[in-house]
Amino acid sequence: MAILEHDGLNFQFLDKGSGTPFLFQHGLGGDVNQTFGLFQPPPGIRLISLDCRAHGETRPLGDPEKISIATFADDVQALMDHLQIQRAIVGGISMGAAVAQHFVLRFPQRVLGLVLSRPAWVDRPHQENVAIFSQIAQLIRRHGAKRGREMFIQTGTYQSIRSEFPDTADSLLTQFNHPRAEETVVKLERIPNDVPTRDLSELLKVQVPTLVLANRQDPIHPFEYGEILARTIPNAEFKELTSKSVSLERHEMEVQTFLEEFLRKYS
Repeated sequence: MAILEHDGLNFQFLDKGSGTPFLFQHGLGGDVNQTFGLFQPPPGIRLISLDCRAHGETRPLGDPEKISIATFADDVQALMDHLQIQRAIVGGISMGAAVAQHFVLRFPQRVLGLVLSRPAWVDRPHQENVAIFSQIAQLIRRHGAKRGREMFIQTGTYQSIRSEFPDTADSLLTQFNHPRAEETVVKLERIPNDVPTRDLSELLKVQVPTLVLANRQDPIHPFEYGEILARTIPNAEFKELTSKSVSLERHEMEVQTFLEEFLRKYS
């Protein structure tokens, strides 16, 4: 682990391998272990990932008003500056994909390629996600993480998701498990209500190679969001993943394969 001192915070990041830099950001409630656990960089690829504000071991929380997709993109740029990386392939999972999408629109000169894995946004908040994460946040604030988790398991929301999408249900429970869940609960209130862009047509400006990954059977990351982004971004490649609720092993193998193919092609 390494530390970036930026904006009064100590950001934890991981940097592994050498070659073309690939800055790959985690999802909501995740950390660098998510990205490094999902993808192992092949020779010639330098994998870098940053714990976003209110995530992982990045401390302190800082200004709650800065818990936003735009600020997370600023933090990625600060890490690139710190590492003296002028241009990189930028990507992410879920929230990380939103950060990467915002980053390429704000800082196109810093981007060699774009990876959007299991996007949870297009150009407006996904209202079902807003409702779910707001419910989780309220339980944590009112009852604490441990009791909130017990209460969430009893809700119709959780039971309904569990019956159809067991992996998604397990993922939602992880929001209660982090030792700093109560300190950083603001991320569950602010991020689902945020957007990477409010105008889908802005993506027509993206001029770098782009890979979009999506899977079915996942209410948090609608398959059609991946299709929309792949249709809108010029010449984007689209790959369908096996749902983790069907086979976690196949899902992870496909992510590794598709990312390696894309990175080798454009690095």
